[in-house]
Amino acid sequence: MIPSFLKNKLLKNRTSKAPAAPDATKSSVATSYTNAPINQLYRKVSGQALDVAVKAKLLGELPEFDTNDQTLTFYVLQDYSRSNSILIDLQTQEYKLPPALMGVKDSTHDVNENAAIIFLHHPKSKDHQLSPRLSRLVAASLQHPDLQIRLVPVSILWGRAPEKEDSLFKLLMTDNWQDPSITKQLFNIGVMGRDTFVQFHEPQDLRTIIHDSLYEGQTDELKVSSIADSRNTRHALVPAADANRELVRILQQQLNTYLDKQRATMLGPDLSDRRNLVDKLIYSPAIQHAAQIEADEKGISVREARGLARKYANEMVNDYSHPIIRVFDRFLTWLWTQLYDGVEVHHFERVRKLATDHEIIYVPCHRSHVDYLLLSYVIYKRGLSIPYVAAGDNLDVPVLGPLLRGAVAFFIRRSFRGNALYTAVLREYMHTLITRNTPIEYFIEGGRSRSGRLLPPKMGMLAMTIHSQLRKTNKPVVFIPTYIGYERIMEGGTYIGELKGKPKESESLIGLLKVGRKIERIFGNVHLSFGTPLHLSDFLQKFDVAADSLPVDRTDTPLDEKASAMVDNIGVKIMQHINKAAVVNPVSLLSLVLLSAPKAALDEDICREQIALYQGIARHMPYSDDTVVTDMSPQKIIDYGIKLKLIERIPHILGDIIQVAGKQAALLSYFRNNILHVFILLSFLAALVARNGRVNRNRLDDIVIQMYPFLQSELFLYYPAHGLMDTLNQKIDNLIAHGLIIDLGDGMLSVPDANSSCYQQLEVLAAPVEQSLERYFMTLALLSQQGSGNLTTEEVVDLCHLLGQRLSVLYADDIPDFFDRSLFLSFVTALTRLDYLQIDDETGALNFDQRIDDIAHHAKYVLSPDMMQILQQVASLDDDEIAHAITEISNKKQRKFGRKR
Repeated sequence: MIPSFLKNKLLKNRTSKAPAAPDATKSSVATSYTNAPINQLYRKVSGQALDVAVKAKLLGELPEFDTNDQTLTFYVLQDYSRSNSILIDLQTQEYKLPPALMGVKDSTHDVNENAAIIFLHHPKSKDHQLSPRLSRLVAASLQHPDLQIRLVPVSILWGRAPEKEDSLFKLLMTDNWQDPSITKQLFNIGVMGRDTFVQFHEPQDLRTIIHDSLYEGQTDELKVSSIADSRNTRHALVPAADANRELVRILQQQLNTYLDKQRATMLGPDLSDRRNLVDKLIYSPAIQHAAQIEADEKGISVREARGLARKYANEMVNDYSHPIIRVFDRFLTWLWTQLYDGVEVHHFERVRKLATDHEIIYVPCHRSHVDYLLLSYVIYKRGLSIPYVAAGDNLDVPVLGPLLRGAVAFFIRRSFRGNALYTAVLREYMHTLITRNTPIEYFIEGGRSRSGRLLPPKMGMLAMTIHSQLRKTNKPVVFIPTYIGYERIMEGGTYIGELKGKPKESESLIGLLKVGRKIERIFGNVHLSFGTPLHLSDFLQKFDVAADSLPVDRTDTPLDEKASAMVDNIGVKIMQHINKAAVVNPVSLLSLVLLSAPKAALDEDICREQIALYQGIARHMPYSDDTVVTDMSPQKIIDYGIKLKLIERIPHILGDIIQVAGKQAALLSYFRNNILHVFILLSFLAALVARNGRVNRNRLDDIVIQMYPFLQSELFLYYPAHGLMDTLNQKIDNLIAHGLIIDLGDGMLSVPDANSSCYQQLEVLAAPVEQSLERYFMTLALLSQQGSGNLTTEEVVDLCHLLGQRLSVLYADDIPDFFDRSLFLSFVTALTRLDYLQIDDETGALNFDQRIDDIAHHAKYVLSPDMMQILQQVASLDDDEIAHAITEISNKKQRKFGRKR
């Protein structure tokens, strides 16, 4: 930062040289881009020559600015070379940006430059390597307060391979030479020309940068005082030229740092050879300590324990290969073209803004094996470095495993509880990645969702991330919740089978080839939405957890109670933020409408109206600012579903009927569940009114408030309990505004006329919540009939899962929601957390009181008497049936565990 006396001198110099009152002639700035004929010829010939050898790819978004204003535009590059100059000129021509290799002349402000490029490292630099052009532009800005100059930093990558540590190639061809040789330029053009990338960064106003540099760290009062002092200063303590040089040096350093950070976000950190990385892990103090403990506990030598640690490290450590990345780039570009109509990305710029100064942790939902390929591809194509992806060792199979390992996947065992040494190696590897500022990606659900809902978060990787940050902090950690939504999914049929009890298929090359057979099918669009970032520092402050509070050289230091509570809270917040970033796409919206109708069919006119209703409700009162709702018209949505062969149109003389295509209902329930959380409270309110005809508003509020925690736990709803009443009132008003509920006054709500279209729409809107409430009632009925203290949590969940399968086959049209074991576990967990159930410390049995029946009593306000009777019958099991079911479930689990081993 410049000392105040330099600032004052600068300000005095600017004030004294500024024109007193610009006249009308000077207010019209004479700006032009010019070039001599010989320069035009050089520009044309050299550009054509370079264009043959170099095919640059644009990263990120183009800068947005008004090219018709009087602002002068200059492009800022780090290193001078003729090839860089010509390449930028070609890019500005291609994308209709202000030209780079034409002269910029503004006679009013004494600007006359022969090109619009600023090289921070220029061979003609003098005055301690200051850029001559930047120096002239800064001087002009200080002299002319009305001069407007925008700087557009530009990154050029001749190849996107992260540099290797201690690499001879890096020594010979490094990009930080100030004056690249002809040899290097020819190498870049000849070898890297087809792997060249250009990114235009966000434009920066030169005057704003100067102002911020002059007043850095000052309050508004100090700024005013500095200006006043500068006007009263009569004696200069340093020459103005020296002050200008100091200012230019600071600005050049800022721009250099900015471009260095941008480069790091695109390439990632320097790579260490895999063997060297493994050695560094094994001989780190943390693993040396863990190996000593392993040796003492197992009665083996330290060398043997270290060898075991090396085996674990070799299992997990990735082996980055830029050639494999390039192969994946080309292959996936072809694959997405074959599979999808398009890949739509939302809110990515918020990630780019954080990437330079934060350790990025991507935490996406897990829908398909395509997820990690798709997310890495999108990040890579938008100019950021590919995250290192935590993958299950079930994917480390011949052919596929080495390819994924070369494409920055690191493999971890599905389960390693009780293996302290393996845990230590994994924690140290994660710590190494985080301290090297490597972006990381892991699926917090632990596995792919088979039902389309989010699974409860697994806290292992999250806890390791926080453990690392508490050991040592380089950059602040930020989590990026990411929603991934499909319109068709490759594994759809497999998921339904697994929910119904079929064994999970093991990953193999044969399985990969089977998936390849589906490439010709139509899969619609895929949607990625990057949710609101979650900063770890905010949670550290909230839970009063000190950064750098754990020993640096240990992996086995446990997290204390506050830190553990923080991990749990972050896990839930991540899930909620993933759901907030949901994309209500045409297929999920169509699924929600049709599966809510009797026999999954509607008159086409009614179907259009219902789709329009859902779109209107979602836009009038968005679930979240991050939630995206398709803008496709209802008719186009129907036509789109027919194109994807998910629904079909049945011609009829009284009006065409839209129905779910054969055997697609179970699959469509998956896509409905992707967005169920967006409409669930509206559905619950609609169901309470629709099933009762009339209901007092206070009674309605009481029921929803008591049942809300269970829906919140199942669907990761983000509405806080303390503000729920306001949310309910807003949603009721929304339904009233759409005519779905009639406000009779005095707090009484009613359904519309039974023959009206609004009544039919209310009935369809009421349907989605019913299956959740049916599961709750069946679980409560089982507990009530078996009595307090007779079943453990695991037994209740297993029995409910078994009963749900039977109920789905007999009564529920084979919709797989009742097959999902995690839904029953979520409900029982919520009952325990809210103290409706208490776990006996000795037996593990669940104890409860009359409140269980009180909750079940609310079901009568939503479920029909027939459905309640069916659920009661299904849940009625005598002692022999209970014993037989528990024995069979236990035997099945033992067989499954045996296969895994």
